[in-house]
Amino acid sequence: MKKVGYMRVSTGKQNLDRQYEDFKKLGIEDKYIYEDKATGKNFERVGFEYMKRALEKGDILVISSLDRLGRNAKELKEQWEYFKDNKISVQVLDMPSLNLDYADEKMQPITQLINNIIFEIFSWKAESDRVQIVERTKQGLEQARHRGKSLGRPKVEITEEFVEIWRKWKNGEFKTTVEAMKQSKTSKTTFYRLNKILENGDKNNDK
Repeated sequence: MKKVGYMRVSTGKQNLDRQYEDFKKLGIEDKYIYEDKATGKNFERVGFEYMKRALEKGDILVISSLDRLGRNAKELKEQWEYFKDNKISVQVLDMPSLNLDYADEKMQPITQLINNIIFEIFSWKAESDRVQIVERTKQGLEQARHRGKSLGRPKVEITEEFVEIWRKWKNGEFKTTVEAMKQSKTSKTTFYRLNKILENGDKNNDK
C-alpha cells in the first residue's frame, strides 16, 4: 500500500506549494506526487492521468479538496466511482467525512451508504459554488460595461505635445530617454508603446 498525492491549481504557484507541504507531512514521497495547472478554458489533466496509472488496489489517493477530481458533479461522481470500484481509498483533506477506507470490511455497507449521501451533497455544492463564481464574474463584467469602464488596457491619447517631444527625442535632443519621459509625463511602458505607434505611422507614410 502506498499514498499518492494529486494537486491542481488554476493559476500561480502558492497553492501548489501549500498542497505539496500538506502531502509531505503525510509522508508521501515526491515520486508519488502529481500536479496539474488548469484554467476554466484548459482542463487538460496530464498529471491526473499519470496519477491514476500509478494507483493500485489498496493504495490511498490524497487530495486537498473534492473539486480536484472534476469540474462538475458528473465528473466528480465518475472519478469517485472509479476509485471505489478499484478499491482505492480516497482521503480528502478538507472533508474528512468523505474519506473512503476499505480497511474495515465489516463497516463497509453502512460506511458506504453514509459516504454516498455525503458525497452527493458535497459534489452538488462544489458544482453550485463553481457556477456561482462564473455567474458573478459575468455580472461584474456586464456592470462594468454599463458604467462605461474599459475592461482592457486603457487607451492613451497621442497629443501634439507628446509628438513634439518624441521628435526631439528621436533627433537626439534629449540626453536620456528618462528626461523625455519626464517631460512628456509618461511611464516607461506608455512612452515606448506610443513610440512604437508613431514609428509604425512614419513607416507607413514613407511607403
